[in-house]
Amino acid sequence: MTLFNSIASWIMKKRIHQMELFMRYPHEVQHDWFNKLILTAANTEFGRSHDFKNITSPQQFAQNVPLQDYESLKPYIERIRKGEQNILWPSEIKWFAKSSGTTSDKSKFIPVSEESLEECHYKGGKDMVSIHCNNHPETQLFTGKSLALGGSHKTDYFSNYESYHGDVSAIIIQNLPLWAEFLRAPNISIALMDEWESKLEKMALATKDENVTSLAGVPSWMMILLKRILDVTGKKSIKEVWPNLEVYFHGGVSFNPYRQQFKNLFGSGEVDYIETYNASEGFFGIQDQMHSDELLLMLDYGIYYEFIPVEETGKLSSQAITLDQVEIDKNYAIIISTNAGLWRYSPGDTIRFTNLNPYRIKISGRTKHFINAFGEEVIVDNADQALKVACDKTNSQIREYTAGPVYLENGEKGAHEWLIEFDKPPADLRYFSEILDNALKNINSDYEAKRYHSLLLQMPLVRELPDGSFYKWLKSKEKLGGQHKIPRLCNDRKIIDEMKKLLNISE
Repeated sequence: MTLFNSIASWIMKKRIHQMELFMRYPHEVQHDWFNKLILTAANTEFGRSHDFKNITSPQQFAQNVPLQDYESLKPYIERIRKGEQNILWPSEIKWFAKSSGTTSDKSKFIPVSEESLEECHYKGGKDMVSIHCNNHPETQLFTGKSLALGGSHKTDYFSNYESYHGDVSAIIIQNLPLWAEFLRAPNISIALMDEWESKLEKMALATKDENVTSLAGVPSWMMILLKRILDVTGKKSIKEVWPNLEVYFHGGVSFNPYRQQFKNLFGSGEVDYIETYNASEGFFGIQDQMHSDELLLMLDYGIYYEFIPVEETGKLSSQAITLDQVEIDKNYAIIISTNAGLWRYSPGDTIRFTNLNPYRIKISGRTKHFINAFGEEVIVDNADQALKVACDKTNSQIREYTAGPVYLENGEKGAHEWLIEFDKPPADLRYFSEILDNALKNINSDYEAKRYHSLLLQMPLVRELPDGSFYKWLKSKEKLGGQHKIPRLCNDRKIIDEMKKLLNISE
């Protein structure tokens, strides 16, 4: 295993030179992918109807192809699911990632081509390992196994045609080459189980005696699994269970509310944390620097990027800009065209650039996850920052949270209502609320203006929820496990009211 580890680490580190290439020549690399995508899809139904053959520039591309969302591409996708091909992309597509970026009842089925699996999703997985190996030349990562916490998939039957849908993590696991099975745990029959609570139990029992050197998965669900492993083993820390654990690859939600909880779970000994920005639609970014929470925008994954300033989203006159036009510290909705046939598509995420040489970003939220009931324009990034300040100053820790507006009714002023499940509650919830309020004022000038003398917005209403409340809500929605996560901010009271009713919380 030591020889294998040395060879594997050397191979992984070779990829760093290719990353340096797109970091030095970002616009050229993006231009090459733009041309390749347009040329490859020129004879598809979508390509013919939008005259791809005569597109020679990003400007012409924007003129020929309107901005897309899931609803506009859904008719094409449904036909592909039923067996029609060469619609959005020329190669056969049989796999569809069931999007769970929100907890709405509507499911989205994102096409996953062989090219997007190989050149995007798998490449992203290899690159995050390459970055860890490059940052830690002494790594022993390949002497043990990786525990990846994924979802499940199902078969769809349409007449004489079979297609498959599931969490993108499950699609990746199912399609991994056979040799990769020797490097991961647990076995595939457990990893792809459908029933979440049974799966957690079997995963804990199957991996507790393995030599696990890396973890990968959404923080909220990984935390539940690790706590169960501690219960099963009777150990006080995960490093006692897996002393050779080196790195945790995480993504899907902001890590700030979970960071201290994972440090407590892991115990003594160093564990590297590497954030990734991967979604059903593609793999977009990786944290490449050890002491920075910025993500390197990955430019050679078969994705062509455009960006829309957040304040312009939803307008008929919205104009997307190219990578060479973006500015630092400005919020953009991300627009992608991919090697799975998503054309000028909005996955619903917002980002801001922290560096332009190379291009590094932070995820600032979702285009639909914000509170702007009174013109305050609070985004997820604002909320995460403010909660961190409140936790630091009150020596508390948050497990999960969601927030929404309290509307202007019966002559009363509006407010924001926060439902928070604490891992370590503050001694004084009122003091916690005051710090949260002041932090939001410092971060967001629109919120500060609406809170001025409490003329429009009152102090935030913070409610401490019992342990397991968010788990109970997700279970009631049949959304346990996989990529399912709690919407942090909502511009309506649907989730707030559902949770209060479920938990029997009165005003």
